[in-house]
Amino acid sequence: MEILWEDEEIIVCVKPAGVLSQAGAAGEVSMITCLAEHTGGTVYPVHRLDRETGGVMVYAKTQSAAAALSRQIAAREFEKEYLALVHGKAAPEGEMRDLLFRDRAKNKSYVVTRARNGVREARLTYRLLREIPGGETPLSLVAVTLYTGRTHQIRVQFAHRQMPLLGDKKYGARDRETGLCLWSYRLCFFHPKTGERLSFCAAPQNAIKTFLGKDFHDKN
Repeated sequence: MEILWEDEEIIVCVKPAGVLSQAGAAGEVSMITCLAEHTGGTVYPVHRLDRETGGVMVYAKTQSAAAALSRQIAAREFEKEYLALVHGKAAPEGEMRDLLFRDRAKNKSYVVTRARNGVREARLTYRLLREIPGGETPLSLVAVTLYTGRTHQIRVQFAHRQMPLLGDKKYGARDRETGLCLWSYRLCFFHPKTGERLSFCAAPQNAIKTFLGKDFHDKN
């Protein structure tokens, strides 16, 4: 676990893939337990990442900081950028707007065509970083900006367009030799106490890093 920033109000860290971002069952390792051990106090989650997704996250160390960060999320003042490796040839850039229904029993989300109970709007934009030939289908490395934070949003919206993420067996990928190729790359928000605009990045620690190239950070 890498710490990018820590003060009396917040702690910004890099969540490893495979670790729960929020509290799990008794005895299960999560970022909450790891950060509580690190800080010697209580930490408060304000957003989440799927277990299989790693990358930048922020946690509050006080209830007032948690409330302030939660208000920013509700007002869509957080900027979240992800890197994803998807099957298929993506357009140079695009926007995806869908209605998503989450089936809690199956822990899976679906694109639906009409609003009803449990259906929420999902929106993202993306830009193509590079195309990767080879294999049964080409791959596309994309940078994704989230405007809504729905469960499995990036995964289900790309899969709905026949571009499942590499390693995402839940949403149609057939890869067997790689984990989920999704990474929380950049997170921007206002400090809950000072109001300073903060921005944090973390290079991928999963299979995506193979395809980034040495000039990635200079261009992004």
